[in-house]
Amino acid sequence: MREATAEEMRSSFVNCSKGETRRMNLPQEAPPLPWEEMEFLGWRDPRAQEHAYLVTDSDEGLVGIALRLSSGGRGGGFFRTMACSLCLTVHPSGGVRLFNAPKRGAAGRKGDSVGLYVCEDLACPLYVRGLRTSPLIQPAETITREERVERLRDNLARFVTGFLVS
Repeated sequence: MREATAEEMRSSFVNCSKGETRRMNLPQEAPPLPWEEMEFLGWRDPRAQEHAYLVTDSDEGLVGIALRLSSGGRGGGFFRTMACSLCLTVHPSGGVRLFNAPKRGAAGRKGDSVGLYVCEDLACPLYVRGLRTSPLIQPAETITREERVERLRDNLARFVTGFLVS
């Protein structure tokens, strides 16, 4: 992921209107992000928590996907766990949420969407590098950190490509 201007980020979204991109709240300036170590930038809208966004750098350039937090929730306490579909980090209940991404064009306007279980804080690049941790002990893996990063890239590319070809 490369550093991008607000205008570049807004124009990258493939599944929402120009009006929606003008109204979206971009992430506030935060401590410097490790751009060279990020496959995507994900954030929740602080004014509308059900809205979330993901921007990544692909062969097509920057690609942004608007997400909506699913209103249905999974019950259970701390002992109910789920794994993120992108980075496979295991979280306690509520740490992984179902986000729906409206499809592009006519299909999206009809209400068609794609659902994906993702880390609630959209910090997958940080989890795979050990820069952020889940409170749960993670399943043992025999792959390296670099292989975990590559797996995240592959999972993200598969998700994003679905929006570029539709």
